[in-house]
Amino acid sequence: MRSSSQRTLRLESRVVNLRDALTSALDRLTAARVGSPRMNAEMLLMFTLSCDRAYLYAHPERELTAEEQSRYEEAITQRARGIPAQYVTGHQEFWGMDLIVSPAVLIPRPETEHVIETVLHINGGRASSPAEPVRIIDVGTGSGCIALALAEELPQAEIHATDISPTALEIAGANAARYNLAARIRFHETDLLAGMDRGSFDFVVSNPPYVGESEEDQVQLEVRKFEPRHAVFAGPTGLEVIERLIPQAQDVLKSGGWLVFEISGTIAAQVPSLLHSWDQMQITNDLQGIPRVASAQKP
Repeated sequence: MRSSSQRTLRLESRVVNLRDALTSALDRLTAARVGSPRMNAEMLLMFTLSCDRAYLYAHPERELTAEEQSRYEEAITQRARGIPAQYVTGHQEFWGMDLIVSPAVLIPRPETEHVIETVLHINGGRASSPAEPVRIIDVGTGSGCIALALAEELPQAEIHATDISPTALEIAGANAARYNLAARIRFHETDLLAGMDRGSFDFVVSNPPYVGESEEDQVQLEVRKFEPRHAVFAGPTGLEVIERLIPQAQDVLKSGGWLVFEISGTIAAQVPSLLHSWDQMQITNDLQGIPRVASAQKP
């Protein structure tokens, strides 16, 4: 039987400070070939300790409790396996909001913020009546990121959001509740725009699946392995969901209403032909010069 002094020595030998914990995590993530290993190590430690980066640098000698060590070890183990950091922490920032995410929903990307910017730009140029608030529907809402951002930016708007996944809608609803937007957004469990009233919306917006199965080898491994496949891959060409969305959007939009959706550079050349009967079709590039958003007005 170990003596009390032996047990104390064993516990003391396990004490780890912030500097040592970060160094060990950095080594593990580097060995696992995780991209941006230092950023990931720091982010997961900030998550574990509920602190900011400044705290990490200001308190390198701060010792982790046994519970903190265990939680950080588990977070690093998951990240080293390739699980996206956002699924490890359960959070992702989008449009200045801290959103809950899980493997049931696509992780919101900064590029999708261009969809919000496009809608705001178009809406700013519309002639609208205070008696008739703009009506927007977000198709395939996932985490709810687009619907929530538009609800924040357009407080008078009537926002709807659809998704075929009840689990995704639960997450989107939780995010809406966190930002006191639950009363502002109506969620619908449906496939794309099935069941929506004809001619009733000013905007249809979406970040639909647009990656072709033929491109699968070019998609990051952790995306292929851990993000919901139905939210990433549309079919053989990547256009399959968009080809279904466009006629449905034309049906539910008012005359003069707008369809705004995210695309990739791979399918950008094919999109204009799908919108040949629409007015003011435009492709907007992201900050890297990659075609990112398609927008068009219903005649």
